[in-house]
Amino acid sequence: MREEIRWFPVPRLGPYPDRPRAGPADRAPHLPLRPLWLCRACGRPWPCGTARLLLKVEYAEQRVELAIYLSGLYHEASHDLFRLNPDDGPTPRELFERFVAWGPYRRPAVDPPPDRRAEDPPPERR
Repeated sequence: MREEIRWFPVPRLGPYPDRPRAGPADRAPHLPLRPLWLCRACGRPWPCGTARLLLKVEYAEQRVELAIYLSGLYHEASHDLFRLNPDDGPTPRELFERFVAWGPYRRPAVDPPPDRRAEDPPPERR
């Protein structure tokens, strides 16, 4: 008896790129132009510097949500950009650094030691 293999569709629908929402009303928003993933306002690779700054402000108190949003867009951009140019498009590492690595949720693995100079004067040498 032949066993039937079921193929499930690969989920690809990430978040809708509608952020950052903040910005001057008289200027074009710094949103991505898909499938090229360029900024609609300045033409730079999205997220451009202005979009990053606005995203940090918009998600100042919601760092985990920003991480999830950026990770979803990284997945979408990887799919779009690979389909456009599979031979010499950006590498997964380059896209990760572009979309996720700059996120404000990143912290050092270990808390830095307190600055002793600010608390106590240094011990005198004999």
